[in-house]
Amino acid sequence: MSRIFVIGLGPGNPDQQTPEARKALSLVTDVIGYGPYVARLELPETVVRHPSDNRVELDRARHALELAGQGRCIAIVSGGDAGVFGMASALFEAIDHGLELWRTTEVTVIPGVSAVLAAAARIGAPLGGDFCVMSLSDNLKPWDVVCRRLRLAAEAGFVIALYNPRSKARPWQLGEALDILRTCLPGTVPVAFARAIGRPDERLTLTDLTNADPECVDMSTLVLIGSELTRKIERPQGDAWLYTSRSVPA
Repeated sequence: MSRIFVIGLGPGNPDQQTPEARKALSLVTDVIGYGPYVARLELPETVVRHPSDNRVELDRARHALELAGQGRCIAIVSGGDAGVFGMASALFEAIDHGLELWRTTEVTVIPGVSAVLAAAARIGAPLGGDFCVMSLSDNLKPWDVVCRRLRLAAEAGFVIALYNPRSKARPWQLGEALDILRTCLPGTVPVAFARAIGRPDERLTLTDLTNADPECVDMSTLVLIGSELTRKIERPQGDAWLYTSRSVPA
């Protein structure tokens, strides 16, 4: 039977890759994924690497299914968790709309440490209450849908984590998103820019909604906007913790 592992590699620090993910990688004949993710893997020379550019997720998924149909054991890799804006949904979409034979493929989705979890752990406990995770990219959904969801999430009192916040092709969207949130939330709400958490080029910036500067952000940054229940604990060392209260007033 053909087999595909869909593997979340974690946010980039090898220590945050799960034993289950490492075990699966030891079994495969081929690895498919976004070029930088494939390149950073330590694999035997016998494993065939199939790197590709960004935004070709369905092509990757179909390629994996075709190779698996030839009797090969395939790993499709994503950064963070493969089920959070990753390759798991692309693979199942390809199966849903593809060949009937693809439905017989054995698929194992292996969870990974998502960027929002790595960032939250570094910051303190900002996800201690209800929260939501959104992608700010409008490549697969209209921008007005993104804006409506932002407003509703803020009005509902969720802590909001933003993936894909800003790119060279979309330099303006984070600024507009922050402006929308400023109409719904106090300017004192904490904001964190967590870039490349766990990697050598990690950078963490804590600010508030009034002073949040989108120019500090790139595609490697997780943007976390607190709620009115998110608190900042100043520390003598100069850094600080954020946490969100578990209790919501009546």
